[in-house]
This record gives sequence, structure tokens and C-alpha cells, in this order.
Amino acid sequence: MFFRRARKHRALREAQRAGYALLMQLQATQPWRDFPEPTAPVSAPAAEESALSDLPPPDLRVPSRQEVAGLMMRWEQPLVIDGEVRTCPECGVYRDWIVFCMRDDSIWLRCRAGHETKEPGLDAAWYDRNSGPVDQFHPTLEEGLRHLGH
Repeated sequence: MFFRRARKHRALREAQRAGYALLMQLQATQPWRDFPEPTAPVSAPAAEESALSDLPPPDLRVPSRQEVAGLMMRWEQPLVIDGEVRTCPECGVYRDWIVFCMRDDSIWLRCRAGHETKEPGLDAAWYDRNSGPVDQFHPTLEEGLRHLGH
């Protein structure tokens, strides 16, 4: 029974190799079509206009990561870093964090009581993996915290 299956697999691989060899032979002997040479080069202003027309209008563009002071997200469950549950060094709380990813890619944690601490065990790549899409931009930190329920 096992030899029959191995024989079938071997026959399939041989058929695949033969088909691939025929395809390569066909491509080598197939004459290429003559494509017309490109016409006069496109002028630079027209190329710039076509590139700019792909972009949304300025009022619809999202600011880049370097144009904002930082990003924030809510983290309600306990935060486990390197196998240990992270607690606030001042009040001892271990859940309901606001996680900030600053412009310099440092990560800061803020507990419900407002204590902030830098977290060296996390980085911007961790933040990007765990955060969702940005849903709003806020002009002040207080408005962002209010939006997240703190």
C-alpha cells in the first residue's frame, strides 16, 4: 500500500518535470512579438501632474507618524512583558493601561490614576502589531485620554 502511494507520487513528480521541460522548450522556441518602440518621452510636468493626481486632496490626507507627537491605545487586560505581569510602580494596578508610542519610538504606560512610566521592554514594532487602525487625531493629550475613557 505504501509503495503504491510512493509510486504514484514519483509518477506525478516526473510528469510535472516533463511538463516544465516542455514549457521551457516552448518558450525558448516561441518568437517574441515585435512591440512598438515608445513614442516621444513624456514631459516632466505631465509626469508630475499624473503623480499628484493619485494623491487625495490635502484636507483628506492623514498626518504621517513623524507629524504627530505620538500614538495612543487602550490596553484593558493585564500587560504581560517577558512572562511577567506589568504593574504600576506607584499604585500597583495591573490592568486598564493607556499605551503611548512616542515620535522617538519609545513606549510609555499610563495607569488609570495618571501615573506614567517608560516601558523599555516594549518597542514601536510591538505597538504596531497590537494596535488597531488610527480612528481619530486629537489636538491635545487630554482630549485623546477623554476619547479613550480615561
